[in-house]
Amino acid sequence: MLMMSRREGETILIGEEIEIVIGHIGRSRVRVGISAPRQMQVIAREVKLVRDENLAAAAGASRADLSSLIASLATGGNKEKRCAVARETAPRAGESEVVDVIPADQC
Repeated sequence: MLMMSRREGETILIGEEIEIVIGHIGRSRVRVGISAPRQMQVIAREVKLVRDENLAAAAGASRADLSSLIASLATGGNKEKRCAVARETAPRAGESEVVDVIPADQC
């Protein structure tokens, strides 16, 4: 890792396409501007970690789990309304998976 000392307003170049500008130096933070090609993703590590955790959590949830959660949130726990919501949120024609939020005999 290369460590450099920079003052406010000074620039660091990475190759020909990436430019890092020290915008402001405060007591405990440094504001940095980054100029990079549009196709290159520039993201804070903390944001990437949270995004990766969210994607991993979402991948573990099944469609039935999500439909059940949506139905219970939409109705506030009323069984008759949950059955109606379950029918409204059933997959459309052409979808391969059928999800029943509440078994038909309980509606």
